[in-house]
Amino acid sequence: MNTTFLGAISDAAALETLGSRLAAVRLKRNLTQTALAREAGLSRRTIVRLERGEGAELKLLVRVLRALQLLEGFLAGIPPDEPSPMALLRAQGKKRQRARGESLPAAA
Repeated sequence: MNTTFLGAISDAAALETLGSRLAAVRLKRNLTQTALAREAGLSRRTIVRLERGEGAELKLLVRVLRALQLLEGFLAGIPPDEPSPMALLRAQGKKRQRARGESLPAAA
């Protein structure tokens, strides 16, 4: 499926795409559904449901992504919440702009 159009597909189609991609990675790594389930601490039935695009709890998906070493890449695709430019300026506080003119003590 072309990634350009992923934003326009239905939720069901997105789940099917995610499931088929998980299955493809599993197969490329020569893992059976049972082996992946064992690695993720889940049942084989859960892996089957995810790969069919039937959905599952988010924590189960995270376990599978972690077992396939895909979690970091998955999270990288979701931009972190960053503070606004104004919030950054406020966080910096006032910058010192002048010196008091006091002398430093002489070194001994």
